[in-house]
Amino acid sequence: MKRETLCVQGGWKPKNGEPRVLPIVQSTTFKYDNSEEMAMLFDLKKEGYFYSRLQNPTNDVVAQKICALEGGVGAMLTSSGQAANFYAMLNICEAGAHIVASTDIYGGTFNLFNVTMRKMGIDCTFVNPDASEEELQKAFKSNTKAMFGETISNPGCRVLDIEKFARVAHHNGVPLIVDNTFATPINCRPFEWGADIVTHSTTKYMDGHATQVGGAIVDSGRFDWDAHSEKYPGLCEPDQSYHGLTYTKDFGKMGYMTKLVAQLMRDLGSIPAPQNSFLLNLGLETLHLRMPQHCKNAQAVAEFLHNDARVAWVRYSGLKDDAHYKLAQKYLPNGSCGVIAFGLKGGRDTAIRFMDSLKMINIVTHVADARSCVLHPASHTHRQLTDEQLREAGIAPDLMRLSVGIEAADDIIDDIKQALDRI
Repeated sequence: MKRETLCVQGGWKPKNGEPRVLPIVQSTTFKYDNSEEMAMLFDLKKEGYFYSRLQNPTNDVVAQKICALEGGVGAMLTSSGQAANFYAMLNICEAGAHIVASTDIYGGTFNLFNVTMRKMGIDCTFVNPDASEEELQKAFKSNTKAMFGETISNPGCRVLDIEKFARVAHHNGVPLIVDNTFATPINCRPFEWGADIVTHSTTKYMDGHATQVGGAIVDSGRFDWDAHSEKYPGLCEPDQSYHGLTYTKDFGKMGYMTKLVAQLMRDLGSIPAPQNSFLLNLGLETLHLRMPQHCKNAQAVAEFLHNDARVAWVRYSGLKDDAHYKLAQKYLPNGSCGVIAFGLKGGRDTAIRFMDSLKMINIVTHVADARSCVLHPASHTHRQLTDEQLREAGIAPDLMRLSVGIEAADDIIDDIKQALDRI
């Protein structure tokens, strides 16, 4: 099926007499007729449901839809995008490990890698995503376990050269993990460009209506863990908590995903509520319709900002003079997303006055839903960072993140005009 059909029909396949719409299985537990069946489930010798912390039918159907959209072999939903990135890394890292990550990533993820995971003994080297392969290579160490980047960075709106990152990662025998939240599989499928694992904050475009918080991890099934078994003992050596089974040997291409569910979700439990997955599925059904409208509107708004003398700079890969225009044409030929980064002449104080003057466009700690919204990262999501750290992360202190919704483009531009006039 094509992506448009998968958005609508993927995942849930009702049988004769079953509900047409995906049911919400709001149950913690599942009943079995005898003890032996339950024992086989706990030993991973049989598939089925027994406790919603590990698996839930509603959650699994939505995960299968996202998996199909990305072209993977398996997927798992999490309670947030942060949990998805954390689990994706922790599934293959332990104390003493090292990861390489792009500097141009969401502030929460930057802090996760730079602060929280360091406390767990997992080190991180941040690299400029525009650096050459030779420069990127210098960041790798003998204990490096993964490389990470965002298809379109939040909030910098820079496009990742996925093939370049994949080449460097694979040269060092590690997988490339790509956060595909902003592009969504409608506009880019990172597996087609060499990525091995994809993560999402499903809170954003996939939901599209700001009604639930969630995340997803999708595995391509292509990375050969056994070829680098010394790096990944958790996958390639016996797990004594499951009577010595080995994930790559016992589950093949599903080894990575099985360990995610059976070990990490078992022990840490960052599951989404079935109700949230139901709401996410409703959003996914229109994802293929909303993304083109977001891109169309954002292109019009970006061109308006680009031509207004009061605007100091605009970063949107759909503009022909944007530094990442060529990369966008390669990876995102049908459009990138609805998020624009820009700054006004006058700096940080002018940005704040501008945002306070908007009427229809709201200031919210969110991005990528049907309603247009704006945020000043230096004052809000990234306020813990110094100006120097902001610049290292590719975020100018005057940067505003404008998330263009699916309202009429003229109305969005009119609101921006009147706010500019008032300052």
